Amino acid sequence: MKKIFVVLSLIATGSMFLSFQQKPFDLKASMKRGEELYISYCLSCHMDQGQGIENIYPPLAKADYLMADKNRSIDQILRGAKGEMTVNGKKYDMEMPGFDLTDEEVSDLLNYIRNSWGNKGAAVTPADVKSVRK
Repeated sequence: MKKIFVVLSLIATGSMFLSFQQKPFDLKASMKRGEELYISYCLSCHMDQGQGIENIYPPLAKADYLMADKNRSIDQILRGAKGEMTVNGKKYDMEMPGFDLTDEEVSDLLNYIRNSWGNKGAAVTPADVKSVRK
């Protein structure tokens, strides 16, 4: 009887441990959701391949400015951007509005942008967004 109790206790403990483990962040799924957000919020200015519109809206494709600072990118999605910025050696000075998105949506949107059109960036997690939002 004592052995059965010990075995059942070990099984229960193992099951609880496994249920508390987080799944690894799924970058591909995040990017897929982010593509839909990009179409809704970004495409009209930054265009279908992230090329932007020369001298008006900066490119997101192969964009040094975008890739240089993940937290700045998060902040610009949340709060917008205004003032001069240099992207790939060209100056831009247009205002971009911030967007009322959840932490997961900002994460998804940036994962799509930061991993499309020649960009290759580390994953942006909802926790990263939450940290910048504070």
